[in-house]
Amino acid sequence: MQHYNKLVRDKVPGTLRDGGHHVVTRTLRGSELLKALRAKIDEEVSEYDAAPDDQRAALELADLVEVIMALAEQRGFSEAKLQQLRRAKAEQRGTFERAVFLLTAE
Repeated sequence: MQHYNKLVRDKVPGTLRDGGHHVVTRTLRGSELLKALRAKIDEEVSEYDAAPDDQRAALELADLVEVIMALAEQRGFSEAKLQQLRRAKAEQRGTFERAVFLLTAE
C-alpha cells in the first residue's frame, strides 16, 4: 500500500480504481484545503524545476496554473477577476518581459 497524503486532481482516484487499486480519499474544505493547495504549489514548482525538457516544463506550468486558479476560486476570485488584477498590476508595475534583474538601489 502506498500512502500519498496529498491533494490530487479530481479524476486521479477513478483512474487508480480502474487500474485495480483500492483507493481511500476524503474531501478537504476551508483552511485545510487552502493549506493543501499551497503545498501543491511547492510540489508543482519542484516538478517544473526537475522537468527534463520544454514539453514537460510546459505541462508542469499548466499544473501550476490549475492550482493557482483553484486557490483563487477558494478566495472568491474568478479566473476573469484574477486576469483583471494581473493586467492592472502589469499596467502599474510592468511585467517580466524585459527580464530586468535589479542589482542595487540606494
